[in-house]
Amino acid sequence: MTVLDNRALNRATLARQLLLERADLPVVDAVAHLCGLQAQEPQEPFIGLWSRLTAFDPAVLSDLLTRRSVVRTHLMRRTVHLVTADDVLAWRARHDAMLRQRVLGVYRNELKEVDLEELASDARELMSDGEPRTAAEIVRALAERWPGPGPRPLGEMVVAGLVPMAQAPPRGLWRTKGGVRNVALSSWLGRPVDPPASDGADPVGQALVRRYLAAYGPAATADLRAWSGLAGLPGAVAAVRDRLVRFRDERGRELLDLPDAPRPDPDTPAPVRFLPAFDNAILGYQDRGRIIDDAHRGLSVAGERVVLVDGRVAATWTVTGDVVTVEPLRALSRADRAAVADQGREVAAFLSDGDSDRVRVAASPR
Repeated sequence: MTVLDNRALNRATLARQLLLERADLPVVDAVAHLCGLQAQEPQEPFIGLWSRLTAFDPAVLSDLLTRRSVVRTHLMRRTVHLVTADDVLAWRARHDAMLRQRVLGVYRNELKEVDLEELASDARELMSDGEPRTAAEIVRALAERWPGPGPRPLGEMVVAGLVPMAQAPPRGLWRTKGGVRNVALSSWLGRPVDPPASDGADPVGQALVRRYLAAYGPAATADLRAWSGLAGLPGAVAAVRDRLVRFRDERGRELLDLPDAPRPDPDTPAPVRFLPAFDNAILGYQDRGRIIDDAHRGLSVAGERVVLVDGRVAATWTVTGDVVTVEPLRALSRADRAAVADQGREVAAFLSDGDSDRVRVAASPR
């Protein structure tokens, strides 16, 4: 079986993630291809798409949110993702059990006396009017019958685990601040969530395997599990395995992939890219060695924005006022520093509507 080293996997990841070269895709198609973007920080998907698309206009993404073509919702890993309306309706039921279990993993004691099916019924009735509500408003309406769990466990179970919800705009619009107001997904989109297959098959799981590999492959089933939060989808993987190709990584893990998916030459040049906080190009794997050193792995879950140099995390970046500041994590060559500065100026101009191109690249660590 062919062994793919980290550099080969890196170039494949960059190609699938639209980071090797910017793609000329409609925004909604890019969101679909990426299987959504992690979005608990509302402005970060705009940066993620700017780094991946030619001539990205943030107003287009805002318009897609207000027109309900894309939605913000709890999905993979019980984190807020920006996904297309079609995908969330198709995928949500497949994530139901995982979402409930992840809430219970935090609040099992507080919720042990709660009949979750009855709570779900009450919550669905409350939200059936299609009115957006904050979690606090939902809790107040349900607390008289369900006083035991306390506000936070009750609110998180309803919002993230029991009733498929969308976060209504202005939350998530470009340069717009707005608190989270939850609305029932079926009311917001005018269509119910697709039910699970009645014959016990898992067509949604099989589609998720193929979609994940298209955007993240080659990858191990442990990577699929880390991205989705689902328990590896073994039945779905088994059902599509004969249509996949197999490799091994340097650790000996089996990697699966779509036969015709891009696997560029490992020596393909990789441009500097500025990534947003919690970008799935990093978080979408259990083994992140293809894109970030183990010494810096904690940055990816700490909400640090990072810079890719030669395809790997090499710096963090922040914005203060109108200045983009880059802090290298390792020594950068003169050419790399120049490329980082050039891309930093473009980021500054994007974030300021062209009012600033100021960037500061700090000294490399000794």
